[in-house]
This record gives sequence, structure tokens and C-alpha cells, in this order.
Amino acid sequence: MTRILIIDDEPQIRRFLTISLESQGYQIIEAESGRRGLEQLALEQPDLVVLDLGLPDVDGQQVLKDLRGFSDLPVIVLSVRNSEKEKVQALDSGANDYVEKPFGVKELLARIRAVLRSTSGKEVPPKAYDDGRLRIDYHLRTVVLAGERVHFSPREYDLLLELVQHPGQILTQQYLLKKFWGPSHLEDSHYLRIFIRQIRSKLGDDPARPTYIETEPGVGYRFIGGS
Repeated sequence: MTRILIIDDEPQIRRFLTISLESQGYQIIEAESGRRGLEQLALEQPDLVVLDLGLPDVDGQQVLKDLRGFSDLPVIVLSVRNSEKEKVQALDSGANDYVEKPFGVKELLARIRAVLRSTSGKEVPPKAYDDGRLRIDYHLRTVVLAGERVHFSPREYDLLLELVQHPGQILTQQYLLKKFWGPSHLEDSHYLRIFIRQIRSKLGDDPARPTYIETEPGVGYRFIGGS
């Protein structure tokens, strides 16, 4: 049974999440503060953490940094804080996803499933992405859409591959710019927008109703294919 640790100081939120997640077969562990959450993490060894940022003793951003100092456990931040700065900080500090309060339980469950899929079985990485329409062969570096080979430049392919290999996870603009253009280009987000636009065009992906690449405005991009 998948074990989820909820770190949130609001009893009603913990109660709501416990009822909702247990009904889907998850086992829930609760913590009402940052320090208690880190203790429960060490004692209970959960499979995933749902972390609030507004904790009474230690700010959730610091809890995330402390957690990442000794664990690569998947973390979904669940917070009322909705500024781009908070989102980017959390994602760059190692959060796998960021969900704003108030939230829909169906959306949260879908995010949990996506994060668990993306972090399971990492020791045997897949050789390709294939959903029946789009196939990306990681070794041959080929992209086939609806049976037709599609040409991608090396930079376009590497950027697409980075997104595909982190399904359901928001990759921030800063992360992608640093990885593909270097630390001196962290403010050059227009580079990224141009390449994402080109990739979407080649995949026939409508940014208003995406099948593959979803934009988190001002924050980054998420691969949603197959989720």
C-alpha cells in the first residue's frame, strides 16, 4: 500500500485529505508541523509527501530543503501561496509538483498518480516513449508522429526529451534555461518560448488544449502525455 505523509497545520485539511486519499487505497500519515513532518519522514518512510508551506514552526520552503538534504522522496507542495516566486522556489528546491489551495481532489489525485509514475522504477529507465500516436526512441533519437518521422533539431529533441522523462512534473524556466543555455541565460525566457512553440508545432499540440506540453504561466512547463 502506498503511504503518503501529509504535513499541514490545518486539521480540517488533514482530515479532508485523509478521507479522500484513504478512499483511493492510500495509507495516510499526518504531521501538524515541519519538525514533526521530518520526524515522521524518518520514522514511517512514506512513499510520497504532501507539504504545506505555511507551517507554524518552520517555513515549508525550509522543510523542503531539509528533506532534500537526505531524501529524494517525491514531494507535492499544497499551498495557498500562489505567487510565481514561491512556485519557482519550491520547484527549484526539489518539489515534484505544486498545487494551489483551494484545490479539487480529483486534480490532486491525478497529480499524485503522475508523480508516483514518474518516480517509480527509475533503476530501469524505459527505452522509448510510445502512446500509440507519438513515439520517441531515446537511443535512436527519433520522433515519429502518427507513423511519420518528424525532424527535430538537436536542441529541440533534447528539450522535448527532458520534459518527456519527467512526466507530470513542472520543469521551471530557470532549470531549463540553465541546463540548455547555461547560467548566463537565466533571464532569456524568450529562447525557451521559441523552442517550446516549435516543438508544439511539430507535435501538432494546441497550447490552449494541450495533449503533450502544458504551460504553468510564469513558472515553467509540464509533460502531460500519457497522464
